[in-house]
Amino acid sequence: MAIPTMGVVVLDCPDTGSLADFYARMLGWKVDESRSDSTWTEVVDESGRRRLAFQEAPGLVPPEWPSGEHSQQLHLDLDVSPARIDEAEREVLALGARLLQDDGGGARDFRVYLDPAGHPFCLCLVDR
Repeated sequence: MAIPTMGVVVLDCPDTGSLADFYARMLGWKVDESRSDSTWTEVVDESGRRRLAFQEAPGLVPPEWPSGEHSQQLHLDLDVSPARIDEAEREVLALGARLLQDDGGGARDFRVYLDPAGHPFCLCLVDR
């Protein structure tokens, strides 16, 4: 039996509020004001069980994916149905993401983006 349980994934960023807003809007989650201040902001899903947090890091050097000079260190895989991938891409781009790579129909279809603070994330096609 595991001793700890997974709590929250935390992303460093220069502006916690704006990056939290990006992810809250993209995922359909909400900012949890009770767990947020000027240097830390959390977003939470509807159930209250899944959380993503953002910690202020004024001197952040964003990763340069796929370059090894500033490795990605962490990325998020976000699932989307094949029927909604183009819609999802339009939405994340409108929110401020930037497309980096489309795998072109490989074994695991995915598209790679950077969020507004430069963290990589993927929209991964999954049949639901």
